[in-house]
Amino acid sequence: MPDVRHAALIAISITVLAGTSYSVLNNTYLDTSNPLLTHLPHPLSNTHYYANKSNFLNVYFIKKAWAWTSAVFLFSWFTSPPNTRTMRRMLKWAVETGVWLMFTNWFFGPALLERVVLASGGECLVASPSGEVVTVPTEYCLSKSYISPSSHPTLFSTFSPNSLPRDWNAIPRLRKGHDVSGHIFLLTMSVLFLADQLRYSAHSKKRSTWNNAAICANVFLIVVWLFATWTTSLYFHSPSEKVTGYLLGISGFTLTQLIN
Repeated sequence: MPDVRHAALIAISITVLAGTSYSVLNNTYLDTSNPLLTHLPHPLSNTHYYANKSNFLNVYFIKKAWAWTSAVFLFSWFTSPPNTRTMRRMLKWAVETGVWLMFTNWFFGPALLERVVLASGGECLVASPSGEVVTVPTEYCLSKSYISPSSHPTLFSTFSPNSLPRDWNAIPRLRKGHDVSGHIFLLTMSVLFLADQLRYSAHSKKRSTWNNAAICANVFLIVVWLFATWTTSLYFHSPSEKVTGYLLGISGFTLTQLIN
């Protein structure tokens, strides 16, 4: 029986390569590191549904990708035959959860992806609705807190008079550096992880109805993540940022394969 992990790796690789190539040839991607562009709607958002960040897939699936992946994994684990319900599988999930946390949330301070942006020349910026951009201290980006002319008047002293609406506020963002695609990173890791988990049920001859349902949920989510990878590759991030996200996703999954 072919190794489903190899099939998943081929599928995610082709998806990222094809989507990124198409985005370059047809100029469909938005460079999210460009502070003059990133706060604006995608130029194709009115004509291409998935170029709009408010699309259903992005809001309810991609932004909660690891929660969905974890839920399907736990459903599969708890319904698996006792002989496949091993702590090794649970440890793999724990390792990938740790990788997700380190890269996207916290690593003894700023997340690793944020450190990459800063190390590659990134700055903490805030943009007004009129398009004016100002640099603010990095700690405002790392704390992810709202700032406004009323709460931090000195930060907005360079903005043009009357350029800011009353009661306007914003969360500063790290821009200009190499903004590794966190979506591609997490989606790549999730597809490979779920494919790896399928192997345990595939080799079991005595599967319950619930475990069969879990297998279906697993396959369905892999398809959703591949489609999400395609839309992200088409519309967001520069080509190099998508490639590094893909490579980091593979690296995160590789760590789980070291567990015997």
